[in-house]
Amino acid sequence: MTTRREFLETSAGALAGLAFVGCDLLAARPARAQGRRRETMVGGKRVKVIDVHAHCAVAEAMALVGMKLGDPTPATRPELNMITSVSGRLRAMDEQGIDMEALSINPYWYKAERDLAKQICQIQNEKLAAACAANPDRFVAYATVPLQHPELAAELLEEGVKKHGLRGAAIGGSVNGEEISDPKFHPFWAKAESLGVLVFIHPQGTGVASEISNRFKGNGFLDNVIGNPLETTIALSHLIFDGTLDKFPGVKICGAHGGGYLPSYPARSDIGCSTQPLRCPGGPHGAIKKKPTEYLKQMYYDTMVFSPEGVRHLAAEVGASQLVIGTDYPYPWTTTAVEVVMGAPGLSDADRAAILGGTAAKLLGIKT
Repeated sequence: MTTRREFLETSAGALAGLAFVGCDLLAARPARAQGRRRETMVGGKRVKVIDVHAHCAVAEAMALVGMKLGDPTPATRPELNMITSVSGRLRAMDEQGIDMEALSINPYWYKAERDLAKQICQIQNEKLAAACAANPDRFVAYATVPLQHPELAAELLEEGVKKHGLRGAAIGGSVNGEEISDPKFHPFWAKAESLGVLVFIHPQGTGVASEISNRFKGNGFLDNVIGNPLETTIALSHLIFDGTLDKFPGVKICGAHGGGYLPSYPARSDIGCSTQPLRCPGGPHGAIKKKPTEYLKQMYYDTMVFSPEGVRHLAAEVGASQLVIGTDYPYPWTTTAVEVVMGAPGLSDADRAAILGGTAAKLLGIKT
């Protein structure tokens, strides 16, 4: 199997464009895959399938902090068997029935000082926008923002949306050990709410306390398999219990990997404060305005739960209206995202059409 380093180093000559991981999307003409695109039908009607969770990288920006394509990062450690050309990526999308991907870049710049962080994010946002412009029927993208500098993050989010046509922001589940619910990040959340754009939260693999991280050692790839969903669980829980969603009720948030474990065990969040009221001053659920499970139903979640029954349970807990397709491409977690939704019991045709692309289209401003 090709390792991530070996694969990504083959793309070092991808000019100044976007590597996803390994391909330059900035061709003179929109790239075309070979073969016929698989079409997904629901109730006899063609639906556009939109993947909200797909990754890429920009070598030019990484070089500013001494990184290069192929360097390991905390969020991207697995060995990968990935595709090395844009036609290969489109072919994989076509084979899986994915019509469009929303591209994101996992943060590696959260420790950079202000000017450098701004430069990294502006380069990335320009490259993302150019890649999408070259392939407008296949890709949209989230802006990258320097969240460690919240006012600047708000500024670059607005620039990304209004100047470059990006569809929201992709952020980590924590920032240098600080929760994204901390009041210092309110300028970013206020801007995201005012713009009406989606914030996609993806774990970085570094947000879990070191004493827990030590227990991930050994067999099973546990730092990712357990650690990444755990970081998302913690991040979303803080956004609820720290009052961020009360202060910014209109903000649109999507949690990667099915929202972590939170939607799988939500009733415990409702009951917890009643068992230890001194730990939750201000009311039956602390100082927040609603039951925690009510906040779950205003956020969105990708379908990276790998089984039809997992999708059924997620829909039962948060509502089918809150689910969107996610693949984590090019990491080889799944090639059956469409099949999992189509096979989930208890969903109506309208539910399936919404999960496959209708809801994502509304969130990301995509014409269907």
